[in-house]
Amino acid sequence: MSSVKVTRSSGNVFADLGFADAEETRTKAELTHAIAQTLERRSLTQKAAAVVLGIDQPKVSKLLRGHFSEYSVERLMRFLTRLGYDVEINVKRGKARHQGHVHVVAA
Repeated sequence: MSSVKVTRSSGNVFADLGFADAEETRTKAELTHAIAQTLERRSLTQKAAAVVLGIDQPKVSKLLRGHFSEYSVERLMRFLTRLGYDVEINVKRGKARHQGHVHVVAA
């Protein structure tokens, strides 16, 4: 039987993969996931979603396939507000970490 090496995750897959901008990338991924869930829950077509989001349908397609690097965190939050969500930014002191992190919680 061969042994398998297991490495514990840091909680951010992008940091684990060595992304220089891991926190921002994770935030964008979480916001994009919230957008995708909303579109699915509302059964919006990509064409209808494009109208609501103010982008064209091919860009909606790319976004839903995880191509979110061209969007800022602010723009992704604006997409959520166009979908009827309130976006709150909660600033609090981190625990014993030297650097805090951003976490998206979809209600």
